Amino acid sequence: MIGWLKQLQAAFGTSFLWLICLVYFTQGFRSFVWTAVSYQLKDRLKLSPSASQFVFSVAYFPWSIKPLYGILSDCIPIRGRKRLPYLIIATVLSVLPWLILGLKASLGRSMGLLMIFLTTQNIGSAMADVVIDAMIAEAGRFERAAFTGDLQSMSWFSMALGGICGNLLGGYALKNLQIPTIFLLFSAFPTIQLLSCGLVKEDSVGTKNFPGLANLERSHNGGISDADISTVKKHSFTTSRRKKSHKSRKKRTIVTSRSENLAKDGSSVAWWFQSLKSALYSLCKTFVQPDILRPMAWFFLAHITIPNLSTVMFYYQTECLHLEASFLGTARVVGWLGLMVGTFTYNHYLKCMKLRRTLMLAHVLLATSKLFDVVLVSRSNLAFGISDNLMVLGGSALSDAINQLKLMPFLILSGKLCPPGIEGTLFALFMSINNLGTTLGSFLGATVASALNISSGSFDNLLLGIIIQVIGIFIPIGFLFLIPKETTGIST
Repeated sequence: MIGWLKQLQAAFGTSFLWLICLVYFTQGFRSFVWTAVSYQLKDRLKLSPSASQFVFSVAYFPWSIKPLYGILSDCIPIRGRKRLPYLIIATVLSVLPWLILGLKASLGRSMGLLMIFLTTQNIGSAMADVVIDAMIAEAGRFERAAFTGDLQSMSWFSMALGGICGNLLGGYALKNLQIPTIFLLFSAFPTIQLLSCGLVKEDSVGTKNFPGLANLERSHNGGISDADISTVKKHSFTTSRRKKSHKSRKKRTIVTSRSENLAKDGSSVAWWFQSLKSALYSLCKTFVQPDILRPMAWFFLAHITIPNLSTVMFYYQTECLHLEASFLGTARVVGWLGLMVGTFTYNHYLKCMKLRRTLMLAHVLLATSKLFDVVLVSRSNLAFGISDNLMVLGGSALSDAINQLKLMPFLILSGKLCPPGIEGTLFALFMSINNLGTTLGSFLGATVASALNISSGSFDNLLLGIIIQVIGIFIPIGFLFLIPKETTGIST
């Protein structure tokens, strides 16, 4: 272990490894503060389950537009740098809402203001997630490519550790501290992250690194052809080539001069616009291909047809079952363990299975896992002497393990569908589709809860809501024809 860390330190430097671990640990540790947000909405604002679900759905929407952050950092450098300035901006957006809510507690008592602060915080967190992924991808190129998998492993481990610590400490903090104090405590992590950004150096990029440069050069070169531009670029690196004609040399001089002065003559805005336009066009053109659009449509459908009732169940567990925050935090830790079991199960037993069959199995098992909620809400578990705590722990572990069986095919298929050259941006788009589907599923859950008149202290129709949820789980099975027929976890 120590030898492995020393190898990574020699390859990437201590400061870079520290920044990666800190960013991902903070992402996982967010459960510490978001548990407090759940209680703020329920106990301080006295919101109904459907209203709380709506607030969470809006607040998490920034995770559905992750490609936008990636394209901005790719195409519009700030002071010649593409990553660190955006990571600094993201960190500032992450820390300010918690500081404000912690120092001015009255602002957190307004649903509208609280939703704005939470949304702003998620913009920062989502942007930081995209930027640090890009930094890992860039750091693993060329002679350090062999260590790319090690960086990914370190990031996942850091996030898992943060999630476990956040869930364990979140319940304890709620029992002993005021919610504004919890907000202030959490703000220490993005503050340290902000300071750590100063420890990492990033090379400045030149104009040749901007996407879309060729298009803009063609718009300024007075009709010089692409072939001539190509000749210019080759000539600038190979001085031993034969001398070209006077006309060609003149054209090369024009192109080179305009390329070097492009940012000086006020046309940098047009340059950046062209870069954004080219990146968006390439992304859209690639995404609409049937081989990519069809499976992504299925994964999107698999989220929006299932009403998310997690917030409603949170209200039921705290108000009717009187479960404490510390126990619910422990249940989430068990959920993390279930996630790891799901990953292990897929990698060792299911990766050779066709994805259609794997996804169908996952949905059948997911519907079966809802029996825990059915038994819990109907109180049938008491007739068999099974405690509520055991039902919640078992349901959390099983549900997270099965959801991981569904997520693994998504990650594998996404990686296979990404064509060379735009892997990072397209994969961010895939993840955004996944996140957007989850957000819309939350909106659907809030709608179902409102239509069934499920509210704080009134859970008579919760069992019917769970039955509707189970029906929604089976709907995507009828559209599995959208998934490539012969694709497995190891071959296409």
